Amino acid sequence: MTVEDNVSFRKVFKGELLSRFPSMEIIEAANGEEAFKRLSSNAVDLVFMDIGLPGESGLELTRKIKAKYKDVTIAMLTSYDLAEYREAAARCGADCFITKNSMKWDQISVMVKCFERATDSIGLKPSCVRLAGEGSP
Repeated sequence: MTVEDNVSFRKVFKGELLSRFPSMEIIEAANGEEAFKRLSSNAVDLVFMDIGLPGESGLELTRKIKAKYKDVTIAMLTSYDLAEYREAAARCGADCFITKNSMKWDQISVMVKCFERATDSIGLKPSCVRLAGEGSP
């Protein structure tokens, strides 16, 4: 799932993921309310979450999702690589932190492949989700 209010970024992000993982089903949401509704009616394993959403922030939405869906992996996306955001993302339960301005599709691809292999073979959340965040969230 991608949760992003910027339609252009959301479409490009989805297109990039689908070009690398054509069989992946990607659910989109533009805000927290829409995302939470879609989570309740779809099996979602991995969420790419924008911090700056209208209404409920991506940080608050992450906290809310983690409280109800503990096994969902959340990769926080932001244009601002600030220590305060990284710390807040970690406190809210984000599994990794990705800066939009410097994200590398090779890293995201490795993360998604690792995630797929681990969840397919052992049914557990892989530790490699931290790769895209280059360290702790």
